[in-house]
Amino acid sequence: MGKVTAVESEGILQVTLNRPERRNAIDFDVMNELSQILASALDNERILALTITGSGTKAFCSGGDLSVFHALETEEEAFEMLSRMGDILYRIAAFPLPVFALINGTAVGGGMEIAAAADFRLVSVGADLGFIQGSQAITTGWGGGTLLFEKIQHDAAMTMLMSGRKLGALKAKELGFASEVLEASDFESKALRYVKESLVSFPPVLKAYKQMQVEKWMATGLRDRMNKEIRQCAKLWTGEEHMRLVQKFLAKNDAAKKSL
Repeated sequence: MGKVTAVESEGILQVTLNRPERRNAIDFDVMNELSQILASALDNERILALTITGSGTKAFCSGGDLSVFHALETEEEAFEMLSRMGDILYRIAAFPLPVFALINGTAVGGGMEIAAAADFRLVSVGADLGFIQGSQAITTGWGGGTLLFEKIQHDAAMTMLMSGRKLGALKAKELGFASEVLEASDFESKALRYVKESLVSFPPVLKAYKQMQVEKWMATGLRDRMNKEIRQCAKLWTGEEHMRLVQKFLAKNDAAKKSL
């Protein structure tokens, strides 16, 4: 089984990040598999919507896998990685059918950026969510900050991005980030029921409405604005403070593993 799975059921393409041992963190393999799934989905005329979730019950996605990405030591190396995932986020955002993020557990850092790319965010009541990049001395780096400003009210987006803190599902609903908060028990079934009940079963109608939004983004240069965000993060990535915090994080993880 790959690091990302895709299962089609009753008109819904269910995409799952499948690295529960790494809290469904993103590495280069995940990027490649997500890219392939999105490309194949464009040719699938049977589906009504796409969902993205994480494997297990603990985590939706913990963002980029620092055990891999810490090796990126120059601005251009960081920019190449960030741009690859930024392209995937744009393709999720501009996917011609509705996209639902099923946030089954903790979503932090890049995991929140993936969620921001979706049209709807269904959140398990016990999930912790946070754009914690600021606490690591970087900005959002996959274009998720730019996408967040497109999805929720300006001051709410600023609060989520600038605080660098995690918040609960109900607070995320209050800020407009969570479309709906669902009970943790049997979360996936409840979320899929919500998805099905939210949509008419005629793809041309769904595509027409989604295209209205995508055309607005094209007119306002969304992709270029995301690229500027990515470049800013790449500049901060190689900064002394970010490197120090990454090493501190990795050392803490190593110590935790040794104590097991």
